[in-house]
Amino acid sequence: MTSALMTPALALDRLPTPSERDAVAARLAGIAAAAGEILREFERGGCSHRLKADGSPTSQADLAAEALIVAALGETWSGIPVIAEETAAEAAPAALFFLVDPLDGTKDFLKGTGEYTVNIALVAGERPVAAALAAPALGRVWAAGAGAVEAALVEGRPGPFRPVSARPLPPEGMTALVSRSHGEAADEACLAGLPIGRRRGVSSALKFGLLACGEGDVYVRCGPTMEWDTAAGDHILTQAGGCLVGPDGRPFGYGRRPGQYRNGPFAAFGDPSQAGRAVLPERCPERGA
Repeated sequence: MTSALMTPALALDRLPTPSERDAVAARLAGIAAAAGEILREFERGGCSHRLKADGSPTSQADLAAEALIVAALGETWSGIPVIAEETAAEAAPAALFFLVDPLDGTKDFLKGTGEYTVNIALVAGERPVAAALAAPALGRVWAAGAGAVEAALVEGRPGPFRPVSARPLPPEGMTALVSRSHGEAADEACLAGLPIGRRRGVSSALKFGLLACGEGDVYVRCGPTMEWDTAAGDHILTQAGGCLVGPDGRPFGYGRRPGQYRNGPFAAFGDPSQAGRAVLPERCPERGA
């Protein structure tokens, strides 16, 4: 995959071809990188924020990045709906649709840790087929169409892409990527049944990128997440040879509008042969339970 691939006009009545998926992913990486530049400006200059009804923060940066992404997607693929966290969370899916989180890890963004991401995925039917995941403060961007790649961000744009792949189970045991702010007792119960060698604290969907390039082995999340939190990382990890599974051991389906785009518990693995060892609750635990 290269950044110079021509952006295809997608047909709404068929699945994108592998070459179209690669070209879409390259374009999404460019859009995510541009949104990341907006986030970096706010990061350097300060950013006001407020709490939403669910207690999670949103900020000027979230809104500005989302506006850029939605506009860019609309200019490039005007017939494809965009479901985005801040301004289009109630939009309806279609045969093809985009899932967008303009700033995943707002708490860490506001704290200045640098561990936040921009997530964009194109979904066909119920599964992502092209995606980009940018970590602007870390200078990294991952993308996947028919294969997973990573590039350094150079002056706010993706540099040359290189293929990435998840790793098999290391002899010393798994490196578990654990949340800095969303730990659940159910997460710990699931991890207790796995051969964990070490833990590494990581925030946001950055965990998926690290799994995809062999810098970790498992990420368990039993608490609530939304589809725009996981779709891009799910596809990148899957195309890198890993997997994300729910309590039934199956990949996630996306476009659950009746469920307000809420995910259930999941476990993401670099080595798919380990996925059968995950014991997840059927539903996300209630807060305070």
